[in-house]
Amino acid sequence: MANCPNCGELVSDGSKFCTKCGTPINATPIDNSIEYEIKGGNLPFVEMNLKRGQKIICESGSMAWRDPSITMETTSNGGASKALSRLFSGERLFQNIFTATQDNSKIAFSSSFPGTIMALDVKPGQDIICQKRSFLAGTAGVDLSIHFNQRMGIGFFGGEGFIMQRLSGNGKVFIEIDGSTEEIVLKEGEKIVLSTGHLVLMDSTCQIDIEQNTGLKNILLSGEGFFNTIITGPGRIVTQSMPISKTANMLYDYMPHPSNTSTK
Repeated sequence: MANCPNCGELVSDGSKFCTKCGTPINATPIDNSIEYEIKGGNLPFVEMNLKRGQKIICESGSMAWRDPSITMETTSNGGASKALSRLFSGERLFQNIFTATQDNSKIAFSSSFPGTIMALDVKPGQDIICQKRSFLAGTAGVDLSIHFNQRMGIGFFGGEGFIMQRLSGNGKVFIEIDGSTEEIVLKEGEKIVLSTGHLVLMDSTCQIDIEQNTGLKNILLSGEGFFNTIITGPGRIVTQSMPISKTANMLYDYMPHPSNTSTK
């Protein structure tokens, strides 16, 4: 057995192409190093300086600006099944692939919500599980698919839903985070309690579960709801300070609403 030089997938001896990403098995590994800078403070964007031939994959509508030397191709990027899996994970059916036709070609991608953009290295066999709609852009070696939470309680009450995003392969990826962020590394068996919606991502080695708050007074009066999310190590997690769901609920109270009284 051999590993794909691009995504790290195991392939059978004698295979000429990777069955996952299509890369020739004896090909030179794709250069996933990329020059970038994250700017904009709390309204962030990431600006990249691409070499000739480098490709960046993003969700449709994520690009802010680019040099004319960068071409764009809209694709399902894996066929109907991959497109549908992305749709279930909170992304769109189609992705855009931007390719630099010359060195020093610049392109920028902007966040859709005030917060943070985080750059992550994705390595073979070290998958990352993210909240829905977090993927912004990544190099060609990164694969975006769905992660299904199989426990019913997590899907209904954990705040992350049944479906999350799984990032695998080999390359650099940029994700959107609501508000500020904190990275925490958990040891084997170490746990952390998170309020609903504050989990951004976790290593695939971590386990996610829910825990009901105890005591009627705590449940009804604390404002923390019925359930919390429990993450168990080993592995890294990243949290966010301002989940968009909580922000939307707060803004809702300040918006005009139709009157409940009927007019004659």
